[in-house]
Formats: sequence, C-alpha cells, structure tokens
Amino acid sequence: MIPNTPPITPELIAEHGLKPDEYQRILDLIGREPTLTELGIFSAMWNEHCSYKSSKVHLRTLPTKAPWVIQGPGENAGVIDIGDGLACVFKMESHNHPSYIEPYQGAATGVGGILRDVFTMGARPIACLNALSFGAPSHPKTRHLVSGVVAGVGGYGNSFGVPTVGGSVRFHTRYDGNNLVNAMAVGICKKDEIFYAAASGVGMPIVYLGSKTGRDGIHGASMASAEFGEDSEAKRPTVQVGDPFSEKLLLEACLEIMAKDCVIAIQDMGAAGLTCSAVEMGAKGDLGVTLDLDKVPCREERMSAYEMMLSESQERMLMVLKPEKEEEAEAIFRKWGLDFAVVGETTPSLRFVVKHQGEVMADLPIKELGDQAPEYHRPFTDSAKPAVIDAASVEPPHGTIEALEMLLASPDLCSKRWVWEQYDHIILGNTVQRPGGDAAVVRVQDGPKGLAMTADVTPRYCEADPFEGGKQAVAECWRNLTAVGATPLAITDNLNFGNPERPEIMGQFVGAVRGIAEACKALDFPVVSGNVSLYNETNGKAILPTPTIGGVGLIDDFTKSATLAFKCEGEAILLIGGNPSWLGQSMYLREVCGREDGAPPPVDLALEKRNGDCVRALIADGAVSAVHDISDGGLLVAIAEMAMASGIGAVLLEGVAPAHGFWFGEDQARYVVTVPAAQADAVIARVTAAGVPVSRLGTTGGDALSLVGERPVRVSALRERFEGWLPAYMAGGV
Repeated sequence: MIPNTPPITPELIAEHGLKPDEYQRILDLIGREPTLTELGIFSAMWNEHCSYKSSKVHLRTLPTKAPWVIQGPGENAGVIDIGDGLACVFKMESHNHPSYIEPYQGAATGVGGILRDVFTMGARPIACLNALSFGAPSHPKTRHLVSGVVAGVGGYGNSFGVPTVGGSVRFHTRYDGNNLVNAMAVGICKKDEIFYAAASGVGMPIVYLGSKTGRDGIHGASMASAEFGEDSEAKRPTVQVGDPFSEKLLLEACLEIMAKDCVIAIQDMGAAGLTCSAVEMGAKGDLGVTLDLDKVPCREERMSAYEMMLSESQERMLMVLKPEKEEEAEAIFRKWGLDFAVVGETTPSLRFVVKHQGEVMADLPIKELGDQAPEYHRPFTDSAKPAVIDAASVEPPHGTIEALEMLLASPDLCSKRWVWEQYDHIILGNTVQRPGGDAAVVRVQDGPKGLAMTADVTPRYCEADPFEGGKQAVAECWRNLTAVGATPLAITDNLNFGNPERPEIMGQFVGAVRGIAEACKALDFPVVSGNVSLYNETNGKAILPTPTIGGVGLIDDFTKSATLAFKCEGEAILLIGGNPSWLGQSMYLREVCGREDGAPPPVDLALEKRNGDCVRALIADGAVSAVHDISDGGLLVAIAEMAMASGIGAVLLEGVAPAHGFWFGEDQARYVVTVPAAQADAVIARVTAAGVPVSRLGTTGGDALSLVGERPVRVSALRERFEGWLPAYMAGGV
C-alpha cells in the first residue's frame, strides 16, 4: 500500500459513486485492490457524466452523418462544412449541479468549458447561447439562482470577448431543487485545419498548458452524476472557479501554436480534469500514457496525486506536441503568461501510469478505462398516453384579449430582455440578429454568409409524451432557423433527465431519444455533438424531462435574413400551415385555465418539412417582409410579438371557432408571414400550389391589435406587460 492513504472500504467506494458490482468489475479488470488514486480515476471515468453508461446504448440510434458533417459525436465538438473552405464547430453542455450550488461560478465555468471544447478543435469562438430552466418564481431560492446564473453567464462571456446571442429561459416548480444551465458555443475554422484529441506516435511529449492546478472542482464530474439531497450546499467545494481573462489568453496561445504546426493532439481538461483528458488522448490513439505529477504546475501546496488527477481547475489544456516544436511552443505560451510543462509522454504499453514523488500511484489499462466502462441496458417503462383535449370542451375563463395580456406577462412568455441585456451580444461586430427573435444570426467573417443558431425545447410536451416531445424539440429548432431564412444543417443536444435507475425516468429518456432520432432523420438534421445530464433531481423529485436542442443553419446572404417585426402598415398577414385548435399542454391551458394536462400537439414531420421548405423559399425570393414561427402561446401571441417588435398594430379577421382554440392552440408546423398587399394573392397562390395550407389573418396598421368582437388593445400596453414582469420580479416586486 502507498503510505498515508486510507484503506479501500465499502463506505469509501460508495462515496466515490461506485456500486458494489462496479467495484467488483474493477477488481476483475486489474486483478488487485486499487490504490486511492486509482479508485478516484475509476470514479471519474465511470460516472454518468464521462462514461454515458446509462445512455450510450440509446445514443447510438441517433443519426450523425450527412455530406456536410466533418466530425460527429466523439470529439470535443461537432464540425460541419459551411463552404468556401470553412467549417463550423459547435457543442452544448450542461453545468446544472454546480450552478445550483454556486450559481455564479457554476454558470461561468459552464460557459468557459464549452468555449474550450470549441477552440480545442482549432476554431475561434464567434457566439454563445444558453438554455436556462429555473424553479417556480415563488420558490425562495429562484430569484437568487436567476441573478447568479445570469451574472455568471454574462460575466464569463463578456470578459472572454464572445457575444451571447440567443437562448431560452423558463420557470417551473419541477426545477425548484435542480435548475438547469445548458451552455452552447459556436466557432469557425478552416476545414483543413481541424485538431483532434487522438494522440499519435510513441515517445511524444505530453504538455500541460494554461492555468495552475488547485483543489477546486475535485469530484465535480462525480457530483454531476448524483442526485441532490439535504446536503447539497455542502458540495460547494466541488464547484470550479473560472477566470475568463486567463481563458482568453489560452485561446490565443492555442490558436497560435496550432497555426505554427506544433500540435499532434489536444484535449480540454474539462470534467474529471487531467484524468479524462490524458486517458481519452491515449485511448483514442491506441497508445499508453505516463504522467509525472511532480511536473504539474500547482497553485496550492502539498497536493496529492489523487487531488491533482481529479481537480477540475479551469482554463487548462493537455496537448501532445511535435518534439521538434517543443521550444517554439513553450515560447508562445510563456509570451501569453501561461504555464507550460512537459508532464509525460506517450508509450506503446496501452497502460495509464501516474507517478508522484517516486511512487507509482496508478497503473491501469488505458483502453478499458474509457471504452470498457459499464454499459447498462436499464429497464424502462413507457409513459401512459394522456387524453386528447377537445378545444370546444375547454370553457374559456377570460376573453381573448384578457387571455393574451395574461400570457404576455407570464414568466415563460414574457420578454427576457432583463437577461440578455446583461450579455454583450454585439462584441466582435458580427451579430446580425440579436436576442429576442426566432434565431440569432451571426455574419461569417466579412460575409456574405451568415450562421443562424438557436436553442430550444418544450419540457411540458416531453413530460406528457416523451416521443412527441423529442420530435417537437427538433422541429421547433428547425422552424426557428427556417424562420430567419437559414437552411438547417445540424444539431447539438443536451439531454437533461432525472435518475435513470427509475424505469419511468429511463422511459422518458428512451422516448425522447427516439423522437429526436425520428425528427433528425426526417428533416435531414443530424446530431453532431451533445451531452447527457442525468440524476437531475432532489430528494427523489425529478426535473421535467428537458432534451434541449441547439441548432445551426446557413444563410447564403445574411442581408436577406428574415425578422419577425412588422415592417410597415397596410401589409397582409398570412397564416401558413393550417388552422390551429390544439390546447393540450398549451400555455393557454396552464397560464389562463390553471391546468397542466392533455396530450401535446402531434408533430407531422412530413408537414414540417414541406411547410418549412416553402417558407424558406419565400424568404429567399424576397416575397415576405416578416416571418415568425408559431410556438408557445399560439397564433395570437406570435402576432403580438411581431407587433411589439415594430410598434405597428394589426386588424385581424374573425378566427375559426372555438376562438380560444384558434388564437391560442399550439399546433405545429406553422408560421405567420406578412406580404405587401399587392402581392398577397400571388403569394397565396404560390403557397397553395406547393400543397401548403395558407389563409389571410388580417392587415398590419394602427397602434393597436383589433379582433372582431373584442376590445382593441394598444401595442404599447401589451409591450408594457410583456417587458415588465421579469424586471419587477427580479426587483422583488412580484
């Protein structure tokens, strides 16, 4: 036994998140009792966060290939070809558990981690997005979490110097004890200058780069793979501390040594830190790795091998370097004021060997550490299908305009300006469409191309019917990109669920993945990267199933991208996609009627594709002046958002009965567009000829929304309600 290390007891094994059968698997694999450092390494590599042991059997069913996909899942980030010799690199990951414990640093380091995933591939980040889920506004901790998370996202992204251009914010009591912070980053590089994690060559130097190692974040990955209980505050030491200014230096240094052709392989030190990065580099390259921890730059004294291997200190990289370039690379890193240390080498042994102070602290088979982690086929049960609600059977408790006012001032549908105004969304000077629309648009270099990007999901649909909810999340992302005129190319996902050991939770996961896979295949919208976050529950109460979908699309000419604001008075307002009536799981049912029930709207993927392709063609031809996809809140909420974005009102024709089903139904595959009055008949004829339902809704004009049989309401009054709720809530006034 190595001196001064505790014995391996059942209690210690359990503290490391390993079950008895998993520990037996370790004993069978290495033929002896592990050292404490080895136990920590197995704990890091075999937890859910790193090994995907409960999910990978289902993730393999996702479509990941297309002619434009350069790199699918399995690397730091996904990569797609966007033409002209350029590639787009993007990924989304979660930092849920850390952000509940310490919201500022949890969210900040989530942003830092996802940025590193992108520039590790050789790409310069051009944009960030996020999807945030918080508990009920009435919960005593929600306001604190919103304040800290938003400040953390903005504090890191703003300081690093990348615009935060889009995302989503929702509230629900099921997130009371476990908020979600999903961070997405997008970057650009030359498609023939992409860097990967697989090491190659024997005897190549392994180099530690970036900031020094400390004791922050130890067991961060294991903590992210466990439920919360009453002691969640005690886990504060497992939350990392970020430094965006150091990360900016790390970005520039990494891109410079990449440009100097110094790099064989590179890996971000993210979850499980030095352990995961070293093991993945060696295993992917079919090589062994030997590390000498005496050479690791540390910022704290007397750190043990166990602490160094499991630390998740931020702003660090591991790299396999070309030996002849070592001196040149070190000079670059020293110039940027960053640590540079040769801490090991590649070997032919297929062993992961860790040395510290003359002792071998770990000697393990490297391939088995990653590739042979447990793989579970967990039992699952399908959710019972909820009943379909007939809109005519729902008694409207309020008039149409009063219901609209309630919806626009509800926590989920109100303006999130208070959030995104804390983010620098125009730094770098390439943001074409800012937060608040269907999707953000960022110019690619000097143009004319633009990238559209969005992140979305409707958890209440996924709770009611995981399969339809999974389909809808992808379709909603696809529609958001379509609505700005982009051709959707690929997605990244962040699959947030509760405890997979419960069959009903595993059933939610399986159903959602099946729905995502079906939608991605039908829409030619492959998955190129992603993340799974399980055990999101507190004291046995799970979050809503939340499979967040982040999508990227391409616009040939960013100046032709569509926006949702009405452009002028006297234009025809058209509904593309058929009359609505679906109230099951709608915001109307929840916020106006006080009910959360019914089946969610079904998603007809053939209809989605046909309608979306038609809308994109109209945008490309300049036939429409404004476009908005219809989602939460239904048709009238979409029209109100278009009016509020412009200050121009609308006179609307009478809807199809029942009125509340028509104005607030959340049927899918639908868009609102405006066209010059003189071209309305021609556009209607064109859309009809494409086999897509289309109808007139009314005409833009005036300063109010006017509906037949309802009192007119000024656009300015709607905007006041829409913009007012969140600032008032954060000020303690709600």
